[in-house]
Amino acid sequence: MANIKSAKKRILVNETKAARNKAIKSKVKTAVKKVEAAIAAKDAEAAKTALHAAIVEISKAGSKGVYHKKTVSRKISRLSKAVNTIA
Repeated sequence: MANIKSAKKRILVNETKAARNKAIKSKVKTAVKKVEAAIAAKDAEAAKTALHAAIVEISKAGSKGVYHKKTVSRKISRLSKAVNTIA
């Protein structure tokens, strides 16, 4: 355990940020799973609405610095491509 005050603070701040990042990544994964489930069910309308929700979550994660902007772009692109194949 750290003895220096600033080191103790860093530990607390890092735990807080890690929890926030974990929550955001979890939201993204849930949104992506919903899109993939709709694609598997061949439900074009549900897939499009789920895709829109997923894009919003992924973009938020990118703007908050949880994901790199190219990772965000790649995730959105792959999901969009998958939805367009069943449409």
